[in-house]
Amino acid sequence: MVEDLTEMVTSKVAPAELNKPKIQRFEVDDSASANTVDSSDIDIEIVGKEKEVVKKSEFQGCWTVVVVSILFIINLLNYMDRYTIAGVLDDVQKYYHIDDAWAGLIQTTFMVFFIIFSPICGFLGDRYNRKWIFVVGIAIWVSAVFASTFIPANKFWLFLLFRGIVGIGEASYAIISPTVIADMFTGVLRSRMLMVFYFAIPFGCGLGFVVGSAVDSWTGQWQWGVRVTGILGVVCLLLIILFVREPERGSAERDQGEIHASVEATSYWEDLKDLLSNATYVTSSLGYTATVFMVGTLAWWAPITIQYAEASRTNVTDISKERKAQINLVFGAITCIGGVLGVALGTIISNAWSRGVGPFKYIKTPRADALVCAIGAAICIPTLILAIQNIEDNMAFSWVMLFICVVASSFNWATNVDLLLSVVIPQRRSSASSWQILISHLCGDASGPYILGLISDALRKGDTSAQAHYKSLVTSFWLCVLMLVISVILFGIAAMTVVRDKRKFNEIMNATKQKPALAAEAVEVQRM
Repeated sequence: MVEDLTEMVTSKVAPAELNKPKIQRFEVDDSASANTVDSSDIDIEIVGKEKEVVKKSEFQGCWTVVVVSILFIINLLNYMDRYTIAGVLDDVQKYYHIDDAWAGLIQTTFMVFFIIFSPICGFLGDRYNRKWIFVVGIAIWVSAVFASTFIPANKFWLFLLFRGIVGIGEASYAIISPTVIADMFTGVLRSRMLMVFYFAIPFGCGLGFVVGSAVDSWTGQWQWGVRVTGILGVVCLLLIILFVREPERGSAERDQGEIHASVEATSYWEDLKDLLSNATYVTSSLGYTATVFMVGTLAWWAPITIQYAEASRTNVTDISKERKAQINLVFGAITCIGGVLGVALGTIISNAWSRGVGPFKYIKTPRADALVCAIGAAICIPTLILAIQNIEDNMAFSWVMLFICVVASSFNWATNVDLLLSVVIPQRRSSASSWQILISHLCGDASGPYILGLISDALRKGDTSAQAHYKSLVTSFWLCVLMLVISVILFGIAAMTVVRDKRKFNEIMNATKQKPALAAEAVEVQRM
């Protein structure tokens, strides 16, 4: 994969193109600030410089691939850590003697800490060195993961606290990483890099289930299933320190001539007011939140719902640990494969649709990102209903429907971020990302598992049988269906407003580009 990415990045500058007068250097003083510079009058000979420029391009290409690869690995561990607990949830419940509502609170506590620190990390990410924010955050994450696995059975509140602190560390990384990628790439290549980065979500979720339950089964201790990500996190911390360096904010757009190096900074309050006035950003964030509610809740409760269904069907109170591991393995595989396929399909369809390529030749539209997200949520509605309603009677059919649901729900992981980047200027992207993640987790997968657990407990009315657990959880999943309907509506609204907001974005970019006083010593390299 790394070799392919390197080829994609370094191939943007062909040696043949270097003979063209595409490098421009000019200075503008105050006395000439009213004058304009016509690039057609500039003719710079580059003969003898080809090797130097090519080597620089290759170096930049290799560096960006290394950075994206490291960010992918850490994002993978990020999502693995979130769902290793889900993979050993039944053992955690028995260890701490907690019911469904308290079990759902584990994920909710993690997300509460995550969302509280998201705006803080977004504020810091727009103003300070992002590499060292990564380092501090990952160090906190690794320490809290290890600490949470040494809590005695009578101190569940302390376990919750450390799982919450894990969220602080993960917030520092999850908020800022997409903005680093955005500062290294533009256009289709940016979409591809985001696609690669967000492959980590389905891979991480699936591996979390599989690794957590497998290590639990091998060692007989659920704690070791959770410690795996902490051990790997130490390695990632070293990779960040040694190999990642900070790209300049907006540098990718500047190199493409889309934005100048210097853009007037505004206060955090002004940034927030601008984001709230951006209809596409607001509606797509809320639509994304509704989908995240379904995805997070399904990922948390689906495996244990299937376990209860099998116990109910075989008239036993509980199934074996080996059988639970098998169920988690299948669910994890569906999450990995379906998620990767969904991220890839969503990105490919969106790019082709927006460019009018292939089957979209006659229906080209700049609304493609929002429409793809809406279509993905719409496909999830019938497939989720069919999957949940047939678990006890036809598990094979339910697995197929779950797979399609996972594929469709993954359409928006990279596509929604691409949509955000297309309507928010570089100097506000960390803040925009932080607030989108805050809302999506606060009202999505932070509250979803807990709310579903509360509904399940209320419907069971104290009945602890496997059949009662299964029936109550299946009924509770109708809330997820409602959230998907809301997601379709909101992404549909975003599709109607995105053209206007992209126009506003382009006006701001062009305005900054045309300020002569800001054009001092600008160097622009035309890339393919």
